Amino acid sequence: AVVATAKALTTRGDLAVGVGEALGRVLAAAGGAAAARSVGMVSVSTTLATNALVEGQGDPVAVLLAGFDPGMIARAGFATALPGAPVLAIAGGHDHAGEERAPLDLAAAEAFLTAHADRVAAFAVASLYSVRNPAHELALAGMVQRLTGRPATLSGELSADLDAPRRALTAALNARLIGRITGLILAIRRAMADLGIEAPLMIVKGDGTLASADAILHRPIETILSGPAASVVGARRQAGLADFVMSDIGGTTTDIAVLEGGRPRLDRAGAEVGGFRT
Repeated sequence: AVVATAKALTTRGDLAVGVGEALGRVLAAAGGAAAARSVGMVSVSTTLATNALVEGQGDPVAVLLAGFDPGMIARAGFATALPGAPVLAIAGGHDHAGEERAPLDLAAAEAFLTAHADRVAAFAVASLYSVRNPAHELALAGMVQRLTGRPATLSGELSADLDAPRRALTAALNARLIGRITGLILAIRRAMADLGIEAPLMIVKGDGTLASADAILHRPIETILSGPAASVVGARRQAGLADFVMSDIGGTTTDIAVLEGGRPRLDRAGAEVGGFRT
């Protein structure tokens, strides 16, 4: 049952203020401090990542590719999705059997990382056929950490799809969102602490399942369509229907969800947000 509800305005300057107001109001309606102590889990659905992609927002990133040719780089669409972002293709990558096509050009990678360490907030790393052999992506991620201290998103950790250009774009978009989702999760945890809520913090993913906040800190791209995913779950609960079409209208986007036989219809090709296929 729904025990209590509350709303608060988004405070973009400090997300903790709005989150704290909403949590405080719903706890007050549910019983105050006693309600805070009885909370077993905090589950958050967010449109932060979706809106950032649609509005072209996010932190500056650089992209490092191993084994990519010019055609693959063009198909990834970095110029449109991340205008001005530094992109470097170096020798390396594997074949479909996981065998090394060429040795990884560590010298070129080191020069690139050193040059951009102070100019970007995160790096995206993609290697050809990394889903068959992640060795080169893992080696480059180690270099990113050692030389820059910045977060590194590996394409093979986000998708098992063989489409290297799409994996690379998804990794770049993910890297761009890390700072935004980190700010949101820290704000929620701060508000929970202030209100005396000691419970696991979970985030709704785009497929309607839950992931720990710590996992989402590294993979914010998985919260794309988190908003409508949560809405269709709630609509299913409230309406008691197994088949319906839902329109989720927000301030930035309008999203359509279809429920068939009690389960949402998923796009197996991946979400397309702001014209970018992830």
